[in-house]
Amino acid sequence: MTQRAQLTGLLDRLAIDDLITGYARAVDDGDWPAYRALFTPDGRADYRGSGGIEGMAGDVSVWLEETMHLFPVRQHLIVNRQVHIESMDGEAGDGALVRADYINPMRLDTERGDSAAGGASARPDGIRPDPVRAASRRPDSVRLDGSGGALPAVPNLTSGGRYTFGLHRTDAGWRVHEVAVHEKWRRTSEDLVPQPR
Repeated sequence: MTQRAQLTGLLDRLAIDDLITGYARAVDDGDWPAYRALFTPDGRADYRGSGGIEGMAGDVSVWLEETMHLFPVRQHLIVNRQVHIESMDGEAGDGALVRADYINPMRLDTERGDSAAGGASARPDGIRPDPVRAASRRPDSVRLDGSGGALPAVPNLTSGGRYTFGLHRTDAGWRVHEVAVHEKWRRTSEDLVPQPR
């Protein structure tokens, strides 16, 4: 591998790292135009692995905007990034695969309460919310322990899992062609409340 190829590979990795960080920030900040700009024109997002939807990135961003306003505090931590850039005759290609673990604490907007979450009833479009997610949307920012004392405020929902990003190099730089979420675990505030003995 030539020094030029090594330098190109290093620059690609830095650009890809910025792209993945930009993804996390766009979702956490609710910057949906920035979210859409991260994708190729035919880019897709698949959140079915965490109770969401799959589709074109523009359509999914509308769903995210409607869903994420219930959780005004969210903080994706995307770590353990494994980057594989395709190789073509010893030179960096125009495709890359990134696998990265995440942990994502989110807090419910307690001003909205249960009514904003819609309980477990179907929405007008006929889609029923995930029952575990619906249970986590109650305004339980402070809970009582078994002795009647207050527990510290905790996120209403924390989840972890793995992202898989398929990336393409474009004239504008690296962009997301597809992203899929594979949730491995989820914890709600109720999980932290001691049960009576």
